[in-house]
Amino acid sequence: MAWDEWEQLKAQAADRQSTHTQLNQAPTQGPSTGGKPDLVVRQDDLGAVGHDAFVLHGDLVKKVDIAGAGMNSDHAGSTHQAASALSKSNFTMGDELMTTLSVWESQVKAVRQACAHISNHLDFSKKLHANDDAEIGAVIMRRDGSEMPVSELDKYYR
Repeated sequence: MAWDEWEQLKAQAADRQSTHTQLNQAPTQGPSTGGKPDLVVRQDDLGAVGHDAFVLHGDLVKKVDIAGAGMNSDHAGSTHQAASALSKSNFTMGDELMTTLSVWESQVKAVRQACAHISNHLDFSKKLHANDDAEIGAVIMRRDGSEMPVSELDKYYR
C-alpha cells in the first residue's frame, strides 16, 4: 500500500465519522448518516420495567414464602416444623431440609432485593434525567428565552 493511498483512506474514514449531538427533547430523526440511534430509552420503557420489578417483588413476598407457610404459635413455618421433627427423630433428612430451607430463604431474599433495587433505581433515574433535561434546556436558552439553534451548539463540540 502506497503512502498516498493510506492518507486517502484515512481522509475517507474521517469524512464518514462526524460528531452528532441530539437532545432528549429534540424530534427523533436519527443520525444524519441515515442510520438509526443504537440506544433509545423512553420514560414509558423505564416505567414498565420498574413496575414489573415492583410487581415481581410483591409476588415473591406473597407466593414463595415457604418458611412462613403454616406458621405455628412459635412462628415456625411448616417446613421448619417438619425439619425439626425429622431431626428429633434422628433422621438426617431433617438437617438437610433445614439447609434447603435456609438456602431457599437466602435466594428469595436476594431476588427480592434485586427487584426492589431495580424498581427504586429506575424511579430515581427517571426523576434525575427529567431534572437534567430541564437544567440543560435552561442552560442552552438565549437571553431572550428562545432556543439556541443547533448550528450554534455545534460550535462547542468541534
